[in-house]
Amino acid sequence: MSRVRYGMLIDLRRCTGCNACAVACKAENAVPLGRWRGWVKVVEKGVYPHASRSFLPAICNNCENPICVRNCPTQATYAREDGIVMVDPHRCIGCKYCIASCPYDVRYLSPFKKIVQKCLWCNHRVDAGLLPACVQTCPTGAMTFGDVNNPISEISRLLASNPVQVLKPEKDTRPHVFYIAADMVAMRTMGTPWEGKE
Repeated sequence: MSRVRYGMLIDLRRCTGCNACAVACKAENAVPLGRWRGWVKVVEKGVYPHASRSFLPAICNNCENPICVRNCPTQATYAREDGIVMVDPHRCIGCKYCIASCPYDVRYLSPFKKIVQKCLWCNHRVDAGLLPACVQTCPTGAMTFGDVNNPISEISRLLASNPVQVLKPEKDTRPHVFYIAADMVAMRTMGTPWEGKE
């Protein structure tokens, strides 16, 4: 049997932009004020009365070919066998090489600990057999987490039965956050909620 390889699927047909996932993440991981491990990007298009809004939850893609792992000079950033990309707080020196090399703008320097932090798919919960806080909290069931190598897992069945998109496939990072019905404008530009504030 193949090894476990975790992934996240976000069905944007169900996402209402409520930000419950972002709030749950902050509460679960004690994310400091003004920083986010995950957030919901909002894209507005058109002019009233023909305006529309779309949403794109943004989290670490826990890539299969992560640039951040290659560029970390202290090996503080590393990938577990199940695909979760970790940051060792004892090795991280806060040099920000990983922040600069991440094409998805999903890492931040902790203002208190002075080390880099990111979404770890709530590895402490996953290791205890629980879902990540964002998935557990999503009121519309837009987020699915599981083993993409297990053909009978819910995420594998959804991936097999729906066309999906990933962020910036041209970067060849092989991201493991998949989107159903993503807005292409939102997919092309990322940015962070704290841009210009550091």
